[in-house]
This record gives sequence, C-alpha cells and structure tokens, in this order.
Amino acid sequence: MLVIPAIDLKEGKCVRLRQGRMDDSTVFSDDPLEVAGRWVEAGARRLHLVDLDGAVSGRPRNAGIIGRIVEQFPDLAVQVGGGIRDDDTVQVYLDAGVQWVIIGTKAVTAPHFVNDLCLEFPGHIIVGLDARDGKVAIDGWSKLSHHEVTDLARHFEQDGVAGIIFTDISRDGMMQGVNVDSTVNLARAVNVPVFASGGVTSMEDIRRLCAVAEEGIAGAIVGRALYEGSIDLAEAQALADGSTG
Repeated sequence: MLVIPAIDLKEGKCVRLRQGRMDDSTVFSDDPLEVAGRWVEAGARRLHLVDLDGAVSGRPRNAGIIGRIVEQFPDLAVQVGGGIRDDDTVQVYLDAGVQWVIIGTKAVTAPHFVNDLCLEFPGHIIVGLDARDGKVAIDGWSKLSHHEVTDLARHFEQDGVAGIIFTDISRDGMMQGVNVDSTVNLARAVNVPVFASGGVTSMEDIRRLCAVAEEGIAGAIVGRALYEGSIDLAEAQALADGSTG
C-alpha cells in the first residue's frame, strides 16, 4: 500500500480545506515545488495534486505549477485532479509527464465522458468518487447527487478506469480518522485499485488501512496530517511496506 501525499493548490499556494469548503482553507506553503521536494525526500513514490481553483472553475488554473513539479521530479508518479472536463486537458497533462488524471464531477454528470477517455487514454484515467452517507457529491462537494458510490464504481470499472479514489467528505480535513468500513465496502465491490482519502489522520489510521489492504486498497492519500505532523511520511510508508511484505 502506498502512502500518497496530497498537494492541494489554490491561487498558486499549497493549502488544505476543511470538508471541501474553499472559504475554509489553511495555507501551508507559498511554494508547492518546495513542498513536493520535501515529500520526495521523505520517500514519496507518488503524489496526488489537486487544482482546487480548477475544480471550481471547470478548467485548469494551476497547471503551470503542476507542470513544474512534474518536470522537477521526472521519476515520480503523479496523479492530477481538478478542472479536467475535456480530452484536450487530459492530453496536455499527460504530455507534461503526469501519469494519471482524475475525473471527478464530470464523471458523475456525464458518465460517457469517462468511457471515452478510457478508450482514448487507456491506463491513465482515475475516477474520484467523493461521498457523504453513501451518496456521491459533485461540484466541489457543494451538491449531493442521487448516485450510490458502489453503483458508479462498478460502472467505471467496466469502462476501464485505472483506479478509484474514495473520499468520505464528512471527514476530509477534519482530522477525525479515516472511514475504513466504507472504503473496504467499496474496494470489495470492484476489482480495480481503490485509494482511501479523507480523514487519514494518524499512524493508527495507516495501520487500520494496512490491515485491510488485501481487500483492494492500493493507497492512502494523506494531506493535513502530514503538514501538521501527526503522520510521518517515511514512518508511514515503512509501516505499509512491512504490512504488505
């Protein structure tokens, strides 16, 4: 299981939100490139980058910074989400060296879009499913859809996605602990890798996820806990490596 640092970008800065609210953000650094280097030095094998401004506006707003991070660390696997609503944007990111693009809102509002992308860019498309009480949220978490998480996950698996990022938005940024049960339930429903996100707060959360990693949980995306020091990246990855052999 991978421990994947999250770098959330807002107005060119590295921030963390509480429950996805753009008006409730904490700035952790004015230099996202330096932050990426810090995580690489600590042993990160993959980075999770989110263009928060892009997620709201529907088009990339921090692509320049993302491009510089990928250029600076060419051997690092990078996945990017936020504001990816057309195939041209996907192509630009992949050409820049990003390995996976994450489709969020448009995956729910226009499911055929994911199918089209998986055909055009096989192996490079991840879907992000953000949910509260089992229902998928869209538009920067401002709206709840009527879709059940597991139903959509199975649909996207058939489309050929490379993985699914599952976020319990009631816990994201709140330092309340990861929702292991919901994550496991989703992982059991599909055969593609599932990445846990939202509320990964402590080493105990890492241990709990490691204990069920064999159910199909390929990674844990960690944000605020890394920045505030409640999880040490090197220690967490060592724990994950030990638990998975």
